[in-house]
Amino acid sequence: MVKRNEIASLLKGEGLGSEVIVRGWVRSFRNNQFMILNDGSTFHSIQVVVDQEKTDAAILKRITVGAAVGVKGKLTESLGKGQQFEVSATAIEIYGDCDAEQYPLQLKNRPSLEYLREIAHLRFRTNTFGAVFRVRHAMAFAIHRFFNDRGFYYLNTPIVTASDAEGAGEMFRVTTLDMEKPPRNAQGDINFSEDFFGRSANLTVSGQLEAELGAMALGKVYTFGPTFRAENSNTTRHLAEFWMIEPEVAFADLEDNMDLAEDLLKYCIRYALDHCSDDLNFLAQRLADEEKQKPQAERSEMGLLEKLQFCLENNFERLTYTEAIEILKASKPNQKKQFKYLIEGWGADLQSEHERYLVEKHFKKPVILTNYPAAIKAFYMRQDEPKEGVPGPTVSAMDILFPGIGEIVGGSQREERLDKLTRRMEEMHIPTEEMYWYLDTRRYGSCPHAGFGLGFERMVLFVTGMTNIRDVIPFPRFPGNAEF
Repeated sequence: MVKRNEIASLLKGEGLGSEVIVRGWVRSFRNNQFMILNDGSTFHSIQVVVDQEKTDAAILKRITVGAAVGVKGKLTESLGKGQQFEVSATAIEIYGDCDAEQYPLQLKNRPSLEYLREIAHLRFRTNTFGAVFRVRHAMAFAIHRFFNDRGFYYLNTPIVTASDAEGAGEMFRVTTLDMEKPPRNAQGDINFSEDFFGRSANLTVSGQLEAELGAMALGKVYTFGPTFRAENSNTTRHLAEFWMIEPEVAFADLEDNMDLAEDLLKYCIRYALDHCSDDLNFLAQRLADEEKQKPQAERSEMGLLEKLQFCLENNFERLTYTEAIEILKASKPNQKKQFKYLIEGWGADLQSEHERYLVEKHFKKPVILTNYPAAIKAFYMRQDEPKEGVPGPTVSAMDILFPGIGEIVGGSQREERLDKLTRRMEEMHIPTEEMYWYLDTRRYGSCPHAGFGLGFERMVLFVTGMTNIRDVIPFPRFPGNAEF
C-alpha cells in the first residue's frame, strides 16, 4: 500500500497544502459531508470534508461509524471551529464496512466502563481506552529509558519456574500430564518426575530471585515482564496476570533502594506529563466529570494533573512501620472503629484502608514505610539489628504508598548473610536444598544488595486516574475470566 500520513503528523501541519493519504476509522459522519477520522496515532481526530456531488452515493452510504476508510485529499487550514487543519477529500476507499445498527459503540450512548469490559476486544476504539493505552506505552518506554540511562542491564527472567519467590504458594501450575489420569508414585502423590520438566513447575510470581543472580555479577539489572498470582481476589486492585518491574542493585542498602524507587516513580510521572498531555487532559476531564457524581465528602481534593504535579514537587514522606502504627492507633477512624481492620498494636499487617489513610488523610502525599515486622515479610529480606522502642524483630523492607492506590512498590535490602538467610528459610519451611542456586550467591562473593518490585498496572492506574486495574491492561485476567 502507498504510505499513509498519520493524523498526529497532519495535525502539526506537516504536508500543509499538499496531497496526503489518511487512513483510519470513522468516528462520525455529519450531513454526508463532514467525516471525523481517527487512526490511533493521537487522541485527536481529523476532519475530512467530502464533496457530495463528486462522491459515489454508494460510497457515501458505506461511511458509517466504525468503518475503516482511506482518504486521498489536500491538507488545508480549516475555516470551521474546533480544528486547525482538515483534509479536502478527492478520493475515498472503504476498507471495512461497519453495520451502524449492530456496532456496539455508538456516539449517542456513552458506554460505561463495566459494559466496555464485556466487549474488551472493541474498547481500544473509544477515546478513554485509546488514551489509557497510549499512556501505558509511554510508561513502558519511560521505564526502559530510565534504567538504560542509569547503566542498568535488562534481564529476562523465566516465566516458567520451579521456585515460589514469595513463599505464598498461590501459583498457577504448568504441566503436560494428563490430569484425569496422572502418574502416581508409591505414596499415591502425582509423580511429576514424568512431567515435561521432570519436576513440578509453575508460572512465575516474581523475577526477583533470578534478578539477584544477575546483579551479583552485572551490578545493576532490572526485569520487566509478566507475573502471575493464583489469588481468588475480585478487587479493583488485583489481577491474576500483571506486569512487574524489578530492579536489583549490588552494593546498595535500604536508603539507596528508596532513593531509586522514588526517582523512578517521579521520572515516569514527569515523562507522562511531558509526552502524553492530550491524553492526560482528556482523562483528567473524564475523572473530574466522574467526581461530580460523588457526594462532596467522597470527592478528591485534587484533580488528576494536580495530583501528578504534586507528587513531583514533594519529597515522599519516610517513616518506619513502628511510627506508622502509632499514628494509626491514635487516628479517628481507628478510635471510632471506622476501620474494617482495627489497629490494636504492633505487628498488625497493614491493609489498604490503613495505607490510604496515611497517604490521603494524614500526610497527604506519597509515603515510604520501612522496617516492617519480620513475621509479616518474606524470607529474603535483611534482618535488622534490635532497636530500642521496637517490640519485635524487623527487616529492612520498604513499601511506597500512593494516593488512591495504596501500595505501589514493595522492596527491601536483601539478606546477604548466609547463616541468617538459611536460618530464616528453615523457620519458614522453605527447602534450602532446592534453593541451592540462590544460596550460592551468599556462599561465593556475597555483598549487600537491594531491590524492589513496581506493579506496572498500578503505576498506569495512578497516572491515568482510572479506578479499576482491569481497565489499564489490554486483556485482563482475573478469577472466572480468561477471554481472548
